[in-house]
Amino acid sequence: MQLNHYNTTFNKETFPITLVCENVSNAPNIGSLFRSADAFGIEGIIFCGDNITIGRKITKTSRATEKVVSYKICINTLNEVKTLKDKGYFIVALEITSNSKPINTYKIPIQQPIALIVGDENFGISEEVLNLSDVVIHINMFGQNSSMNVVQATTIAFYEITKQLTKNTKV
Repeated sequence: MQLNHYNTTFNKETFPITLVCENVSNAPNIGSLFRSADAFGIEGIIFCGDNITIGRKITKTSRATEKVVSYKICINTLNEVKTLKDKGYFIVALEITSNSKPINTYKIPIQQPIALIVGDENFGISEEVLNLSDVVIHINMFGQNSSMNVVQATTIAFYEITKQLTKNTKV
């Protein structure tokens, strides 16, 4: 029998992960990020940038998860990342750079909360935020393209990070 959200037996769990979105403003992407954050038990989302509003186009994609995932909207990503770093968060940037590490081989530290930083589709994460990060990770890709949609990449990162946190805390 196929299960649905009324009869699944998944355990609810919240992970100490905050998603920080730098200039992600596309409404369907924001809605999908809410949905992925809810699916993976992410603690909260910080949307940084100009002209970010939670409206009808977002809620259509989010399927009401914007009501259950904690979030805030701010202007300055750098200030938010500095604040998280001061609070003891391990800052993880999801970006392809000359010194980024493959996500599937990098061991996420489990003794502190995590801030996962993602950037917009056109420009990625700013150099200033990359420089503040404790690590820059990337997803190995094997096709012609060198990037993927921010939601797809974030969801893959959520999967890998929560898998590591679950494996390490259930030992």
